[in-house]
Amino acid sequence: MEQLTTVEASFLEAEDADRHLSLAIGALAVIDGPSPGRDELITALSERLRTVPRLTQVVHQHPFEISAPEWVDDATFDITHHVRWTALPEPGDDAALFRAIADLMERRLDRDHPLWECWVIEGLPDRRWAALIKIHHCIADGIAAMRMLANLSDAGAGATFASDIRAAKEPPLAIASPAGLSINPLTWVGGAWRASLATARLAAHTARGAAEFVTGLLTPAAESSLHGSVTKMRRYSAARVSLKDVDAVCEAFGVTLNDVALAAITDSYRAVLLHRGEKPRRNSLRTLVPVSVRSPDAMNRTDIRVSAMLPYLPVEQDDPVKRLRLVHTRLERLKGSGEQQAASTFVSLTNFVPFVVSAWTVRLLTRLPQRSVVTLATNVPGPRQRLQILGRPIEELLPIPPIAMHLRTVVGMLSYVDTLVFGITADYDATPDVDELARGIELGVARLLARALARKQKYTKPTVVGRVGAGAGTG
Repeated sequence: MEQLTTVEASFLEAEDADRHLSLAIGALAVIDGPSPGRDELITALSERLRTVPRLTQVVHQHPFEISAPEWVDDATFDITHHVRWTALPEPGDDAALFRAIADLMERRLDRDHPLWECWVIEGLPDRRWAALIKIHHCIADGIAAMRMLANLSDAGAGATFASDIRAAKEPPLAIASPAGLSINPLTWVGGAWRASLATARLAAHTARGAAEFVTGLLTPAAESSLHGSVTKMRRYSAARVSLKDVDAVCEAFGVTLNDVALAAITDSYRAVLLHRGEKPRRNSLRTLVPVSVRSPDAMNRTDIRVSAMLPYLPVEQDDPVKRLRLVHTRLERLKGSGEQQAASTFVSLTNFVPFVVSAWTVRLLTRLPQRSVVTLATNVPGPRQRLQILGRPIEELLPIPPIAMHLRTVVGMLSYVDTLVFGITADYDATPDVDELARGIELGVARLLARALARKQKYTKPTVVGRVGAGAGTG
């Protein structure tokens, strides 16, 4: 039996502490072609579940929480508990689909069974249907969950954008890496001295980052309607932008895809605050940005491997390009500050704390009013090639993040083939304007693209073709 890590178990503890929470993550696949028959789909999924053992296991919790919960095989596993059907009312448009997503995701998963569900949603226009896969967050982080879902497709996961994340490009950290053996004792002493200096520098760097991270968690954000208590009901909306357009902005201004995405999110939140009659301030939008620390050799592991950063997104800035540059500068500073390493170290150290202590700590923290973080924005790299289910192409994938801890809106980003999709989950009562938030993200990217194209045109000199006149000489 494999134990859950403290972070994985914390999602269960947080859910237990707040009856308004449902901490499942989801993805919706819109699929071209007629929906499959029940037997056809169940047979196909039954075969493919063998590649994802976690989907046939349940969480076994110990009395009095004397140790961490464990994953155990479900001896009575029945896939029909998990595969269900529903249909949209006419006309089956995005509004109806998003309402169905919110309704299905706000319901908690049954812990007496493996923690996942698959909902077939019929009634979409143009002979399409959708499949909503819902997995409890204790099973996996975004990258691992997307890998699991892709493995259920006809050809398996294939290549994904996960190879573009920083952790996948960087070599594993090594304090000392001797080039070869030596019989000279001075070589050993020198190596030990260099290793101790490197360790000391890393510890100091991490300590500075830890101080910044803790300060961020303890510093309240500006009061606004963006954070506060949440109810059980949810809303959902989505924004779709072209990866080609995002790449054009990246090239024009020397920034990353994540910079552009966060700048567009910032633009939208600014518009929402202004529309609600609230003034965007420098400390209005402290955002939890999960950062993957998943190395290439761990891409197929079903677990959670994330750190985090806590930047203020610059909603106070009204110029799109200045806002983009501020996002880039702030993220680069945090990446070099040690904050990310500190958060990762803290996550690792929690596994050495007695589980009963960590469990009760999570429950206590969940009950306390959280005033520092206003939203969360997570970017999940999806498949590069178009997937198929039962021979039917998946047209698009929509990410569905959960909300918790006084975060009334959360944004999940997912890249798939040539599109970047922003999925927004929101509290039903506090965020009736969730569709405006989605449209604002699309408009934010469009503004940046217009500035990028104008910049390109300005700095592209036209080619002048000369013509030699009839009376011109060559001397």
